[in-house]
Amino acid sequence: MIASLLLVLALAAGEPQTAPARDKMEKSADTRDTMICKKFLETGSLVKGKRVCKTKAEWDHDRDNMRAGYNNAASCQATSSCF
Repeated sequence: MIASLLLVLALAAGEPQTAPARDKMEKSADTRDTMICKKFLETGSLVKGKRVCKTKAEWDHDRDNMRAGYNNAASCQATSSCF
């Protein structure tokens, strides 16, 4: 009798409620808008330095400019025709 009563109560209760889903962090629509911070240490110091924060697009642009500058310098040295 008690077993059947417990069975009826379990069926009447329905399915157990689940915990609400946690909110997921929103990702940036464009990964180029993601902020990236880098720390540049001062030469000769283990602690002193500065922190620079830019978007991924800005870091990529700076990197491309540096590569373009180095490529020009290397080609000028090889040909000696830049001056």
